[in-house]
Amino acid sequence: MANILRKVIENDRGEIRKLEKMAKKVEAYADEMEALPDSELQAKTEEFKKRYQEGETLDQLLYEAFAVVREGAKRVLGLYPYRVQIMGGIVLHNGDVPEMRTGEGKTLTATMPVYLNALAGEGVHVITVNEYLSARDATEMGELYSWLGLSVGINLSSKSPIEKREAYNCDITYSTNSEVGFDYLRDNMVVRKEDMVQRPLNYALVDEVDSVLIDEARTPLIVSGPVSSETSALYTRADKFVKTLESVDYAIDVPSKTIGLMDSGIDKAEEFFNLENLYDIDNVALTHYIDNALRANYIMTLNMDYVVSEGEVLIVDQFTGRTMEGRRFSDGLHQAIEAKEGVPIQDESKTSASITYQNMFRMYRKLSGMTGTGKTEEEEFREIYNMRVIPIPTNKPVQRIDHPDLLFATTEAKFRAVIADIKERHEKGQPILVGTVAVETSDMISKKLQKAGIPHEVLNAKNHEKEAQIIMNAGQRGAVTIATNMAGRGTDIKLGKGG
Repeated sequence: MANILRKVIENDRGEIRKLEKMAKKVEAYADEMEALPDSELQAKTEEFKKRYQEGETLDQLLYEAFAVVREGAKRVLGLYPYRVQIMGGIVLHNGDVPEMRTGEGKTLTATMPVYLNALAGEGVHVITVNEYLSARDATEMGELYSWLGLSVGINLSSKSPIEKREAYNCDITYSTNSEVGFDYLRDNMVVRKEDMVQRPLNYALVDEVDSVLIDEARTPLIVSGPVSSETSALYTRADKFVKTLESVDYAIDVPSKTIGLMDSGIDKAEEFFNLENLYDIDNVALTHYIDNALRANYIMTLNMDYVVSEGEVLIVDQFTGRTMEGRRFSDGLHQAIEAKEGVPIQDESKTSASITYQNMFRMYRKLSGMTGTGKTEEEEFREIYNMRVIPIPTNKPVQRIDHPDLLFATTEAKFRAVIADIKERHEKGQPILVGTVAVETSDMISKKLQKAGIPHEVLNAKNHEKEAQIIMNAGQRGAVTIATNMAGRGTDIKLGKGG
């Protein structure tokens, strides 16, 4: 074991030395680029495109192109990439994952490989976990790309097919993983080629790559169409029946989130629906309604798996804590939840096309991504996507102190300690960010803080409209912000004075 560990560390060190050598070559062009007036620096983009078309490879153009982006970023954004950021950019260009610690400037790091790969004219997709980040990064970094003569598009779910086609035809396209996936599925359902919105999938750079390619890898994206249905009454009846059951009447398998009737439950079902044998071939449809009603009532949890807003059941994304507008659980489960919550039951739908993130992203000619926590999933990245994870050193030594975990005998004791800690830090004026996994946990902590008289903001699936404003103020002196593992992801919280 020790030998394997030593080998891994030595490999990483060797890789870092190689990257440092390449980064120094980029830095060697700094004076030359600094001496160029704006017009000549901007003209470099056309020069690189011409050289690429005449046979130079992107690898050969890398050193000069990266140097142009560095100088451009200094003039346009007032930011100048450090050596470690150049190293991270090289890893991204190679189709691997640089593991860069929080606050090391991943967004700026990405500008260099994005610019370089956009020179080929075949499209670069920058993938973020939500539309807020897509719009923010496209606006902020888009200034630099536009200044350098590249076109930038933002692909939002609200856009029409014509607008989406325009966004995809740009040199650089910002989008969320789900929107790229759904556009791919819809493109495979159109009859005429000219109705497609995407070009062939060339290069994707995925932000928070472990969240998208590992955590959500097997999440199926499903495009479905309506099926005329007169079955609302059956959903309601099945729901009424399962609400009469006691815990001994059904069995739940927690890991697989499946549930089934026990013998006593089967007897009650036969009595309730006036049947001789529930599992007779004629009752297949009914058992499907009962199964869905069981899942809706005893597995799916309000404010964790879904929320009810204005008489509508909205899915909560388990990875971002965000509501997924326009998405519905498939196979009748959504209707069963609507019956459970007493809201109008909408028509069923049938699956027209489906793909997982894992299968979709493997179709890109080149794939890379950034994260602060990639090493733990290194094996999956290598086996599934043929990507290496390379840890990039921090620009300056890390000053943050990582304390050991605290363990409590009960949940109540844990939250008492959390509130006490928040109170103590709040009194000192320290800004505090409290991370929770579920929406209901964030609501529960919020109630406890209200009782303790501590002013705070809650950032969860219920109020992401105020997201940007809340994030903007989260670093101010005395600010207390509670967030699910959604909005904060990939977002900078700037410290206020005395914060």
